[in-house]
Amino acid sequence: MGIRVSTSNPNDLLKELSINRNAEEQREPRKWGGVVVALILFIVICAIGVWYFKRDALMSVQVTHAIALKSSASGSVLDATGYVTARRMATVSSKVTGKVMEVLIEEGQRVALGDVMARLEPTDAKAQHALALAQEANARSQLATLQVQLKQANAQVKRNNDLLGQAYVSAARVEETIAQRDTLESQLQSAKHLLEVATRQTQIANNGLDNTIVRAPFSGVVISKAAQPGEIVSPLSAGGGFTRTGIGTLVDMSSLEIEVNVNEAYIGRVTPKMPVEAVLNAYPDWKIPAEVVAIIPTADRSKATIKVRIAIKSEDARIVPDMGVKVSFLEPKAAVKEENVMVGVRVPATVLQKQNGKVFAYVLGAENMVERRELTLGRTLGDDVQVISGLNGGETVVVSPSAELKAGTKVSVATPKA
Repeated sequence: MGIRVSTSNPNDLLKELSINRNAEEQREPRKWGGVVVALILFIVICAIGVWYFKRDALMSVQVTHAIALKSSASGSVLDATGYVTARRMATVSSKVTGKVMEVLIEEGQRVALGDVMARLEPTDAKAQHALALAQEANARSQLATLQVQLKQANAQVKRNNDLLGQAYVSAARVEETIAQRDTLESQLQSAKHLLEVATRQTQIANNGLDNTIVRAPFSGVVISKAAQPGEIVSPLSAGGGFTRTGIGTLVDMSSLEIEVNVNEAYIGRVTPKMPVEAVLNAYPDWKIPAEVVAIIPTADRSKATIKVRIAIKSEDARIVPDMGVKVSFLEPKAAVKEENVMVGVRVPATVLQKQNGKVFAYVLGAENMVERRELTLGRTLGDDVQVISGLNGGETVVVSPSAELKAGTKVSVATPKA
């Protein structure tokens, strides 16, 4: 058994044992590229974590409470709720049944007395008017003819009387002409009556033509539009659902008042001319001066209440019919001293913020969500200020808010320092 010796070239063996420097240089860039990518991913993850941390972290704020001052309703002897009603409200309709040709009103539109609200198709009314005019003209023509004939008859009677004295005509002839004259006088009186009848018929036709135009019965605001062109309207509801009974509803806003139902057990506290303070549910910060107009002398046996009418002393576009309202019946003495009573709420001056000429404060709402309230200020009370409107008292307001605080931001309340 012999030993096999390789006869390979020694140079080839040396090449196999040598290190390839180019291969190492090609692997190094790949190695460093992976490190850079990993570093970038680490930085991005850290940035996202910081952003989530800041997002979840709530802004801490200092707060205080708005303190209600003595209310002008401190002299209230009775409180009640009711609604705004209109003493003058009408569903405007036409006087005649007809087809609507044009409607000139819209909801919210103001109209004056006599303004045209709608027009009906006037074809039939125009025909009746033309017929009445023709009949009147015919009656006038007949009257004029009879007047001429009567004039001639009178002249003939006079002539025959003169001839009778000269014996040129007989007495019978004279009596015949007198009878003809008397007949013409009777016909003339009848023609005058017929002309009067024709004149009245023309006036009725004029009214019928005017009735095709629906006008506003008083000045007010349109609150509903009930008819459209092409529909049939009638002052009666004989047509059922296919016939409209009105063009629209009109309200005189100067006739608005308040109606409340007072429990009959407390009606003795209410007197006519009694001062009242009213607050609309839609505007809780607005106190409206009012006065008792009348106590309706009848009771509702099912509710054990008596209706009280209250006059509103100031007109305002914000007051509309059927709005809910709360009223406080005031003592007369309390009403006289009302000017000396401090109203509104009291807050530190540090809660006030100004922007674009408006004063506002940040109020904490549900779940510590910040709300922005615009304020109307009154007097300065040392380090505090009087807020007439915008706050009702008891609200939690932010003290010295930072510039980063915005409405809708959720915050945390800082613990007061000891």
